[in-house]
Amino acid sequence: MTVSLRELRVYVTVADSGSFTDAAAVLHVSQASVSRTVASLETAVGDRLLRRVPRGCELTSAGLAVLPHARRLLAEADRFDQFLRTRHGTLRLGYAWAALGKHTAPLRRRWAAEHEAIELELVRHNSPTAGLAEGLCDVAIVRKPVDDRRFESVIVGLERRFVAFAADDPQWARRRMLTMAEIAERTVVIDTRLGTTSADLWQGFERQPRFIESTDVDGWLDTIAVGHAVGTTASATVDHHQRPGVVYRPVKDGPRIPVLLAWWRDTRPAGLTDLIDAVTTLYAGS
Repeated sequence: MTVSLRELRVYVTVADSGSFTDAAAVLHVSQASVSRTVASLETAVGDRLLRRVPRGCELTSAGLAVLPHARRLLAEADRFDQFLRTRHGTLRLGYAWAALGKHTAPLRRRWAAEHEAIELELVRHNSPTAGLAEGLCDVAIVRKPVDDRRFESVIVGLERRFVAFAADDPQWARRRMLTMAEIAERTVVIDTRLGTTSADLWQGFERQPRFIESTDVDGWLDTIAVGHAVGTTASATVDHHQRPGVVYRPVKDGPRIPVLLAWWRDTRPAGLTDLIDAVTTLYAGS
């Protein structure tokens, strides 16, 4: 069975108008064309959908059952059409835990002022590619290497590493800065899919932390707030995720965290060069 969007649109218009004549006027076609299109749809469905009455037409029981499905399909088609028409006018920038920290708002303001033809839209999605692999964004902010067989990427900045711990932590509450060796003595909560903390950070140290896992930034913060663990993270998290009961302090000898922009190898989105330049400039000036 093959049903066209045109047939569905004509059918819905007749159902809404209550008349083949009125539907023809709305669609700017002849009444005969409307009748033929509805007849073709009824043949495909295998049931009469509309019943002619003295003042127009009315839905049969089959017509009543088909109508909501037809409306949903047409709505999806309209949304798809809108996506196709606007996709080159929007640059979707994906991120997972945090976008660009303190640089996020300046980037959006500067972009809006300098790029009238391309809107910058931020999309948050918790996946290793921040929505890029899932088709939810055109460019992704990531802080871990991506699969270079599928994606291209470029480092646009470096971020300082911070440690997060409970505000009433008995050992660290008054500390202004910590070291990697001190963190190694604690339980550290990590996100193995998205986070930038792993056992590799403590290679060569006399001891390593005990690790527990979380699956997103909210769970990570909840674990830290109740004192079950501490965590290390990029400075962007400090800007994006302030939480009562959690404090952040810089890690004196913590390795800097690279910030990358990534995109599909076979698709270079419009505005990418300007985006790379703008983000690189912001990080260089900080």
